[in-house]
Amino acid sequence: MRLGFVGTGALSSAIVTGLKSLPGETTPVVVSPRNEAIAAELAQRFPDVRIAADNQAVLDQCDTVMLTVRPQIAREVLQELRFRPDHHVVSLIATISREEIAGLVAPATHVGKALPMPMIARLQGATIICPPDPIMAAFFGRLGGVIEVEDQSEFDALSVVTATYASYFKYLDTIHAWVRSQGVSGDKARDYITSIFKALANAPDTAPDEDFMHLAQDYVTRGGINEQVLRELTERGTFEAFAESLERVHRRIVGK
Repeated sequence: MRLGFVGTGALSSAIVTGLKSLPGETTPVVVSPRNEAIAAELAQRFPDVRIAADNQAVLDQCDTVMLTVRPQIAREVLQELRFRPDHHVVSLIATISREEIAGLVAPATHVGKALPMPMIARLQGATIICPPDPIMAAFFGRLGGVIEVEDQSEFDALSVVTATYASYFKYLDTIHAWVRSQGVSGDKARDYITSIFKALANAPDTAPDEDFMHLAQDYVTRGGINEQVLRELTERGTFEAFAESLERVHRRIVGK
């Protein structure tokens, strides 16, 4: 594989960083100069990463091409490029469908979508790919795991999950701010919150056949403080509002 990136941003950097952390990994990588600072940093850190003169030079030097340009400019950028029939194209652009990408990169016919996350730099977090692709499954499987899905609608629904990360950290920040307001040092509060939520993140592994509400009930004692917070947030419509936000994100992703 000769791997190229059209668009060099944080996600491209994370993929390359994760890939090059694997023992004995020597896959040649070519990145576009679109983000000069990130491209230069990658080329400096890894001897088998090179910076192409432009996006077309990435295509000319590679057989596997990952598209990581911003969705706002993706159509304009891709229309200017000349793809080959043998290019294996993987779009990481969440809000543009595989069908539209396929039209933009013709005559390339091996076209798929993938959605890795920045934590791939630390070999964490599964990447969803659509349609199933043994080459990409093997590639991303080494970088934190992979989930293959059969159709675009399934891919789109799973993509909505990625819209919740910032809200998760805002949730933790709210807890952190409140604890600090009670006179606890910021470092001590952060260390405790981090430790507890890391442990909670592992809880689904202890009951792989149960849903998340089953896990919630494990922490709810009748008349207890977990029950109180869950009840109060539910009564205020917090989770309904959250679900409605997910629905609006989904409509945005599918273009409705």
